[in-house]
Amino acid sequence: MSMPDASKIPVVDLTEAQAKAELERLAAEIGAHDRRYYQEDAPTVSDAAYDALRRRNEEIEGRFPALVRADSPSRSVGAQPSQKFAKVRHTVPMLSLGNAFADAEVAEFVERVRRFLRLPADERAVFTAEPKIDGLSCTLRYENGRLVRGATRGDGTEGEDVTANVRTLADIPKELRGKNAPEICEVRGEVYMTKSAFLALNERQRAAGKQIFANPRNSAAGSLRQLDAAITASRPLGFFAYSWGEMSPMPAQTQSGMIKWFAARGFKINPLMQVCDSIDAMLVFHHEIEAQRGSLDYDIDGVVYKVDRLDWQERLGFVSRNPRWAIAHKFPAEKATTVVKDIDIQVGRTGALTPVAKLEPVTVGGVVVQNATLHNADEIERLGVRLGDTVTIQRAGDVIPQVLGVIMEKRPKSAKPYKFPSRCPCPLHTAVVRETTASGEEGAVARCTGEFACPHQKVEHLKHFVSRRAFDIEGLGEKQITLFFEQEWVTEPAQIFTLEPRNARIKLQEQEGFGEVSVRNLFNAIRARREIALERFIYALGMRHVGETTARALARGYGSWPAFHEACLRIAAGDAETRAEMDNLDQIGETVIDSIAAYFGEKHNRGIVERLTAQLKILDAEKPASDSAVAGKTVVFTGSLEKMTRDEAKAMAERLGAKVAGSVSQKTDYVVAGPGAGSKLGKAKDLGVAVLSEDEWFDLVRQGAS
Repeated sequence: MSMPDASKIPVVDLTEAQAKAELERLAAEIGAHDRRYYQEDAPTVSDAAYDALRRRNEEIEGRFPALVRADSPSRSVGAQPSQKFAKVRHTVPMLSLGNAFADAEVAEFVERVRRFLRLPADERAVFTAEPKIDGLSCTLRYENGRLVRGATRGDGTEGEDVTANVRTLADIPKELRGKNAPEICEVRGEVYMTKSAFLALNERQRAAGKQIFANPRNSAAGSLRQLDAAITASRPLGFFAYSWGEMSPMPAQTQSGMIKWFAARGFKINPLMQVCDSIDAMLVFHHEIEAQRGSLDYDIDGVVYKVDRLDWQERLGFVSRNPRWAIAHKFPAEKATTVVKDIDIQVGRTGALTPVAKLEPVTVGGVVVQNATLHNADEIERLGVRLGDTVTIQRAGDVIPQVLGVIMEKRPKSAKPYKFPSRCPCPLHTAVVRETTASGEEGAVARCTGEFACPHQKVEHLKHFVSRRAFDIEGLGEKQITLFFEQEWVTEPAQIFTLEPRNARIKLQEQEGFGEVSVRNLFNAIRARREIALERFIYALGMRHVGETTARALARGYGSWPAFHEACLRIAAGDAETRAEMDNLDQIGETVIDSIAAYFGEKHNRGIVERLTAQLKILDAEKPASDSAVAGKTVVFTGSLEKMTRDEAKAMAERLGAKVAGSVSQKTDYVVAGPGAGSKLGKAKDLGVAVLSEDEWFDLVRQGAS
């Protein structure tokens, strides 16, 4: 008898084993949706379904914090930069917002802010509220009042240099109005296209036999990301300013004050923005904006609330990919019906089999939807989906939609139940097994048992290796990797770096899609990646549960490849002390360590790594940029803190370049102990670790600031 589908069990009813399986499914599904959405600005599907997946992921993590995955979607941000433009590293990261879908969640957000700040009952919290524009995030850097650079958000850390293009937008001033412009001023906002301009553009595109855009958001993104700035100039793009990055100095002390300052400096701001001093006022604004949504000449998908006081924003800080001081209150999802033409099976890098419904194309909210994930075999069985069925789908944006159910009265008589494959669709037809959880229950994920022998998994590992957040080799993307793998020119990562000397036999320049110049550029790009940052290298290895954030934590924790590699080999050999040292790193837990042990415990993997590292120079991890007195130090907080919350203390320490650990060890530099400190304080004294009071901690961090 099959187990109940964990994806449909309410979060409050999930067992720990079901929660673990759900987090794995959600990480894989959300990651796949992100890749489809961000790489081509031509998504095939939906945003409320996507938002619902992210929300479920966050709810499960909140209930089971020990199960948070290294590759959790809550630890990742935004898009990957395209290969078209030069890359720009943001001086201040461009992070994304958490979402609320119900009025009660907005009330919870406000209460979280109040609790974090420990506001007394009689102190009023003020928020700004503004429509959430559905466009492309952009940052504009001004130096001494002159526009010097424009960049897209990209992955939040790195974006694309679109300076020439943003200079063509009438809403973006080339020089700031007024006197005494800040030395550095980074203005952030949204590039968008009005609905009327979008319709007119598509008419022109259709008449010229050119690409028809799916919606105004895609049209704006595609227009801004043109290699020819003249094309951007011909497109009717607007810009609303609503945020900032680096500023010297800050011209206002509130969010609303900053928006007024933007307007005074020549930027267009959204005239509908309001300041709200209560939850009721925020919700009234949301309902009013939702009622106006259809009459506005630009697309919006919700309302954004932000804490107005900037000193409070600073105290609240960030959690993972989102600021604690802001949230997006989304509008309800849109629905449509369509027909399931087929169900395809996709095999991921970790061997997980994901069924994807191929749909008759249907337009929902301006986006053509053609695919929908069916998650796993249990979901197909629960929904009772058959080929030829008419199904209801739901979306509220531009990412993969959700299949809500089957319209039974429209089922054709010829429809037969779908049989989930027991063999991998790869040429080896390797057996497929359902994972068994630690408690002995059957998990939701079905995996191919072929692992590295399975061509699907091999090629997916290679695609991961060259992906933007890993080796990011210009001109070597999924299409090229697939070709090289099929031709058996590249079957493991090290062979990428031996491709050039083997080209006398391969003759890549004679292959379709290549030429002398493109091959020369590819080999130059490969040579440039013989030197790689440690965190990128760790991420590129493709170990399960080791995502970008975890790779960064491991790189910072060990500092160099030899140190990390030695620790991995010792852990694989069962060294308990080395395992405990890794476990003490912030953001690293048993799941990650088990995965590392399994990876380096396999002789085949060790060989892949040894052959690869022989081709490379792996750079040591960057030391913290902060010159504070605690930069690079390991700090443990214990007991009750009186001047700030534990979350604030941790955020403050990390801003100053310190590492925050959960337990005391010989590598701990400081233990900050408040009233009620227990065993951690005792262990610190036993080990001779410096123990500070809260006041002494503040005195210490002020030393670096003075």
